[in-house]
Amino acid sequence: MDIYTFTVVIDGDAGTDENTDALFEAGCDDATFSHSSGISYGDFDREAESLNDAVLSGIEAVESVGGLRVRRVDSDDFVTVLDFPAAVSSMRGKGKVWDWSEVAAWAGVDYDPERAATIAAVNGAFALRSAKSPLDAKQLARLFHFAAA
Repeated sequence: MDIYTFTVVIDGDAGTDENTDALFEAGCDDATFSHSSGISYGDFDREAESLNDAVLSGIEAVESVGGLRVRRVDSDDFVTVLDFPAAVSSMRGKGKVWDWSEVAAWAGVDYDPERAATIAAVNGAFALRSAKSPLDAKQLARLFHFAAA
C-alpha cells in the first residue's frame, strides 16, 4: 500500500474539541484539521491501495461526524502565472487560477493523470450530490448514463 496526500474542504467546524475527538475516533488520525471563515480543511496522509480508496475513505470518515460534510477535494494543483492556457476561474476580477494538469500538458511536463482524473471524478460526484435535491430520478439517471459513456 502507498500513502496518498490530499486535502478535503469541509462545511462545518472541524476544529472544535468535540469534532476533533470525533474525527480521531472515526479514523482520521492521519489528518490535520484547520478552520477559517466558516470552512474547515482536512489535510490527509492516508495509506490505501489507490488514491480513490484513500480519498473516499477519508470523506466517509469525515462525514460520519455529525455536522460535517465534505464540499470538495482540493486538487492542490492551482497555479497563478500569466499566459497559461485558459484559466479555470477568474475569481471575479481578483486574479485567475489554473488547473495544474492543464498547465502541465500545455508546458509538456509530467504530471499524474490518475490523480487529476480521480480528484475530478470525486468532485463531479459532489456536484451530482448537490444537484440531487432539485433533480428527479430520471434526470439523475440520464446524467449517470452520460457520465459512464
